[in-house]
This record gives sequence, structure tokens and C-alpha cells, in this order.
Amino acid sequence: MTEEDEDRADAWFHALSDRTRRDILRRVLAGEHSVSALAAEYDMSFAAVQKHVAVLERAGLLVKRRRGREALASGDVDSVRSVREMLTDLEGVWRGRVARIDDLLREDKD
Repeated sequence: MTEEDEDRADAWFHALSDRTRRDILRRVLAGEHSVSALAAEYDMSFAAVQKHVAVLERAGLLVKRRRGREALASGDVDSVRSVREMLTDLEGVWRGRVARIDDLLREDKD
């Protein structure tokens, strides 16, 4: 992976490490929401929800646009697919390692 890919992965994992951000991402992937409407769903300040949205936006998982005075947020499906592809690649590495361990254990038995 390039340095840029590593930085992007760090941003994704940081953004997805928080359950509120994961929930916000699920909501905006289902459809566009105003940040105000998102904030109404959580027991925290509007500013706190804005910060969560900003983390998701910096990670490239969410896109914001303005409509008048309202900030609208929607999920970036392509970025989420990229996260999934990265996790699938990591799973492949892990499965390969487990398979090699299984092979070594079988050889040791024989």
C-alpha cells in the first residue's frame, strides 16, 4: 500500500471506531439527511454531532452539501465499498496465514 492509501485507511478506521459515527453513516447511506435532523436523533449537542459528521467527511465516507442554510449529508457509497475491499484483502491475508498454520500443524502430526 502507498503512504496515501495508509493515511486513507487510518482515517476510515478512526471514523468507524465510534458507534455514533457508524450509526450516522448507516443513516446517510440510506438517504440524505440534514445535520439538524441527524442531531435530533442523539442525546448530545448539535456541535458534537457536527464534529462526528466532520470526521466522517474528512475520511471520505460522507459528503456534505448546502441547501440554503441547511447542511445536508449523504453517504459516499464508493468509499464504503473501498473500505469493504480493503477489509476483504486483509481477511484474505489472515485466512492465508491460518491455512499455513494448519498446514504446519498437519505436517508436525505426520
